[in-house]
Amino acid sequence: MKRHIPNFITLLNVFCGCVATVFAVLNQLELAAVFVCLGILFDFFDGLAARVLDVRSELGLQLDSLADVITSGVVPGIVMFQLLGMSMSGGWNVDMSAQASDATFWVGLKVAPLPFFGFLITMASAYRLAKFNIDANQTSSFIGLPTPANTLLIISLPLILIYQNNDLLNGIILNQWFLIAMTILSAVLLNSNIKLFALKFKNWNFQDNALRYIFIIISLVLLVTFRFLAVPIIIAFYIVSSVISKYSNG
Repeated sequence: MKRHIPNFITLLNVFCGCVATVFAVLNQLELAAVFVCLGILFDFFDGLAARVLDVRSELGLQLDSLADVITSGVVPGIVMFQLLGMSMSGGWNVDMSAQASDATFWVGLKVAPLPFFGFLITMASAYRLAKFNIDANQTSSFIGLPTPANTLLIISLPLILIYQNNDLLNGIILNQWFLIAMTILSAVLLNSNIKLFALKFKNWNFQDNALRYIFIIISLVLLVTFRFLAVPIIIAFYIVSSVISKYSNG
């Protein structure tokens, strides 16, 4: 019976991803973010449960990636779709036909093509997850930005708009070129060759996990200080500290 526990937790990730997808399509991005975070939490605990119960399996590995395709692939793509739509309409209520020019048609319907560019994130996420499943070198570290981290980066953008409510930040986030650049950067980071440390503790010794402890402490301080704006800063710090650690260790 215990061998099914991690897979059940993974299926809870699938469920959260499906609910987040619905809310993202409805442009209720706050609720989408809540269920994405729950899904990522289940994604963490399914692996933890598998290690504790010693029931890791090939089925669990494949199921985990399939769940991540939804929660950390489809959802951030839809969120970017909505943000690109907002950048064209200037608000939360996206009217696709109103955004399209009279000369733009797709299957007989007026539609603005730009928001669909956001699904580059979904494609890049699916490609990364497929590579991860056949790569034996990502057990203690990651090569490229993990899909959950990338998803947190993307879903932080609408939360910054809502809760930070700063004219300068709003102007940047709702700029089409910024969103296009973020989409491309996201796809590149997901499939880059940058080696990033994993937040997996084999023991609680500070000397063996100094970088992890420092990262967690600094991240908590940033979250308290900058709230949702801290998320992009933390992701940048994660990448920079990983690169510095790699070169300092030779």
